Amino acid sequence: MEIHEILESVKIGKISINNAKKLLSLYSIEEVEGFVKIDINRRKRRGIPEVVFAENKELIEIKKIVKKTLEKTNSVIISRIKKEDYPKIIIFAKKLKVKIKTGKNSSTLLLFKKPIKFQGGKIGIITAGTSDIGVAEESRLMCEAMNCKCITSYDVGIAGIQRIFPVLKEMVNGEVDCIIVAAGMEGALATLVSTLVDIPIIGIPTSIGYGYGEKGIAALASMLQSCSLGLSVVNIDNGIAAGGIAANIANRAIKKNNSN
Repeated sequence: MEIHEILESVKIGKISINNAKKLLSLYSIEEVEGFVKIDINRRKRRGIPEVVFAENKELIEIKKIVKKTLEKTNSVIISRIKKEDYPKIIIFAKKLKVKIKTGKNSSTLLLFKKPIKFQGGKIGIITAGTSDIGVAEESRLMCEAMNCKCITSYDVGIAGIQRIFPVLKEMVNGEVDCIIVAAGMEGALATLVSTLVDIPIIGIPTSIGYGYGEKGIAALASMLQSCSLGLSVVNIDNGIAAGGIAANIANRAIKKNNSN
């Protein structure tokens, strides 16, 4: 239960004060062998699950963190897994007998014990090109870990601008609460999308590009300089952050609608 759910349950007499105290006492930090402190209760406190940034960690460290996290929570995201470690972590997860969600062209994994209930908000995810899909899939896994449904459409960039219109029509009709746009090169798609809909847009500049403004610099600068209001921007290739922000927006929207 999240904090607001515990408090609401006490208010309506569904649980006792003693039980609430016990649940709230679980809000603690778990230390693993002195080298890491896991924010076990981030999900309860903020609605955001634990994310293990694996890029600079040894395989044995990742395994210990994941095992401890799953002992205390239902899910964990492992992002930016090294190529040589990816299949080993898949095998490790299967030994733990947890379910695995993967992303196309992505080195990020979502591990979970009980089925994820998609009772949160709804999010649209768009990429300009096929090279941006891995980052977008990282966002999708984050959104789904936060109970959000996702409508995805990839390779609809401005090089063939006519492709975006039916996609946006589907997302508007599907009443998405937020749209994530991943784009490299000059990153113009995020600005274009934000001019066409009254929905919050999260832009992810991706490190796709070359020459002057390479490695996502041009896309980042373009999105930050956008003259279209309603567009927010995360760091280059930061699909995890975009997913977390979008899911927070969507989940707050659904809570607001349910309370009315």
